[in-house]
Amino acid sequence: MTSTVAGEDTGFAASYRRLRDAQKTSFGAPLYSLLVNRPLGRVFAAAAYQVGATPNQVTAVGSVFTYAGILLVALLAPAWWVGVLVAALLVLGYALDSADGQLARLRGGGSVAGEWLDHMFDAGKVASLHLAVLIGWYRFLPERAEGWLLVPIAFSIAGVVLFFGQLLNEQLLRVHRLKAGLPTPPKQGASPLRSLGKLPTDYGLLCACFLLLGLPTVFAVVYGLLAAATVGLLALSVVKWFREMKALEPEGVR
Repeated sequence: MTSTVAGEDTGFAASYRRLRDAQKTSFGAPLYSLLVNRPLGRVFAAAAYQVGATPNQVTAVGSVFTYAGILLVALLAPAWWVGVLVAALLVLGYALDSADGQLARLRGGGSVAGEWLDHMFDAGKVASLHLAVLIGWYRFLPERAEGWLLVPIAFSIAGVVLFFGQLLNEQLLRVHRLKAGLPTPPKQGASPLRSLGKLPTDYGLLCACFLLLGLPTVFAVVYGLLAAATVGLLALSVVKWFREMKALEPEGVR
């Protein structure tokens, strides 16, 4: 049913349109996020708005899906149906992770506590997913060369540092603009080449690769390639971020 508040249509279709017209900047966003995750999260956000759910509740539901999928990776032996179930749980959790922020915008803005909660769940997800792969390989694939166990360890380290670096870089740039009285940069449109280039490091693609869990060798190769791409992106990002931070310093400061 469509209801109105102060003459405004608040039905599902109207909520969906409002979200579609008020998307955050897509500049540099990974391709999966642009084409799949944000649109799917938009559907969940509009639906959550209809039932009166809060962004924090959506965050909590999304974390249940995500961490359930992570636990299955560590607890169940690789099989085709396990891969399908894990991928589905991770994809749904990721979409709901997008939905909480969109729901907050639909309700007029988020909260500091909500942003903190969202980042805490994300940080745990980034670290624990790869540790679950490590545990699963150790428990169920003892014949695999021990060197392969270093792959999820490296993936976890790179993922955590990349996640922290992105947040720290954004925060320091924001603080610098506030201190200098500089305006917030205008939103930038999508960069197809940049989005395509980030695809190998897109969390959504990582979720989808668990569909291959029932084919351990194929999964290991694909997972290893994604790990290498993430390590490579981290190396490039660290150089870029350091240069950005140096550019903020007064002249003469080394």
